[in-house]
Amino acid sequence: MRPSLPNALALLRGATLPDGRTVDVRIDGETVVEVAAAGSLTADAAATFDLQGRLLLTAPAEPHAHLDKALSFDRIQPPLGDLGSAIEAWVDHADDMTVADIADRARTQALAMLAAGTTSIRTHVDVLSARGTADAQAATRGARALVQVRRELAGLVDLELVALAGHHAPDEHVEAVLDLGVDLVGGAPHLADDPEADLVRLLAIAERRGLGVDLHADESLDGPVTLDRYAQIVRDWPRDRQYSAGHCVRLGTLEPGRLAEVVADVLAADIGVISLPITNLYLQGWQHPVSTPRGLTALRALLDAGVRVAAGADNVRDPFNPVGRSDAFETASLLVSAGHLTPDEAYALVSDGARSVMGLPVAGVVPGARADLIAVDATSVVDAVANAPADRVVIAHGRLVAVTEVHRSVAAPALGAPVAPELVP
Repeated sequence: MRPSLPNALALLRGATLPDGRTVDVRIDGETVVEVAAAGSLTADAAATFDLQGRLLLTAPAEPHAHLDKALSFDRIQPPLGDLGSAIEAWVDHADDMTVADIADRARTQALAMLAAGTTSIRTHVDVLSARGTADAQAATRGARALVQVRRELAGLVDLELVALAGHHAPDEHVEAVLDLGVDLVGGAPHLADDPEADLVRLLAIAERRGLGVDLHADESLDGPVTLDRYAQIVRDWPRDRQYSAGHCVRLGTLEPGRLAEVVADVLAADIGVISLPITNLYLQGWQHPVSTPRGLTALRALLDAGVRVAAGADNVRDPFNPVGRSDAFETASLLVSAGHLTPDEAYALVSDGARSVMGLPVAGVVPGARADLIAVDATSVVDAVANAPADRVVIAHGRLVAVTEVHRSVAAPALGAPVAPELVP
């Protein structure tokens, strides 16, 4: 009999690990305490889940989402296009959205991600539309919605909130959003008329508040580079805060010498870089119909240098990305096909790498690690990334929080039936 949801677990039975071993996993509270040969551990039946050979992995974490924008595509009906047109479409409709509407979409999206295996989400939330006309009450609308959803989903999904302050957002509006309990300072300085001035402004707010920073950085193929200046400023800041940068598309188009300089600065400051393949592949390159560039950051150079790298899905079904499956295996697959990573590297970026960049405790099938786990009907990491099996079991903080089972029927082929002569090669 399956335990109810959510339910504290004491034992996962019959898990397959990536190295091929079949094991039992004992859990105490939210921590993995023992991994032993299958059939060797016992626990109360009500707190035991038989994985029946499913592949057991560290659960994905989403390091860069926009839950306030998620699932708005059908309502907005934006034209397809690049980053500028997506921003314009969002701004044109943002003023019509209520706290309740934002919360409903954000909640729906977060739960879809949980069902797919993501147990922690860092989401950016807009402070102010690009017009700069909103008052403080309007500026905090998205943050109020996301703070509400974070409270509702506590214990199921860990939500971390970033104040996404456009260059038109006055400091007092950013402060008002942070006063609601938003965790990190964010923005997109590369979009400002004076990128360095906006970068310095946002970092000054973070320093004044004693908060970490997660910026949208250099989200263009040939625009300004702000990532190195960001790294130089925070290099000597306290390391008990998180510093990260999403997109960093411009790194993928820098010549090798300049790229090496920026990567060295990033490594020295221990800034985590977050690649967002699906949205950047969609938004970048519209002006290049021939030899269209990939629009990804310099993944191999960053990894080879030892930079902490994560990957996420970014937007899902909004003006910035009309598609998306709320599934970290989709992100991992794109890292393989477009980013030329191995499947193991790709899955690490959406799980262990994402957790590192987000400052989360280590998780996985290791004694002492947090029991944030996903079990899928796959034989290996390659199989899981390739097929993204829908059959999944999700454990967050040692509790069973989602189960999806797939039943498939396929007509049997007529084995031994004669083949028409004209079809014989």
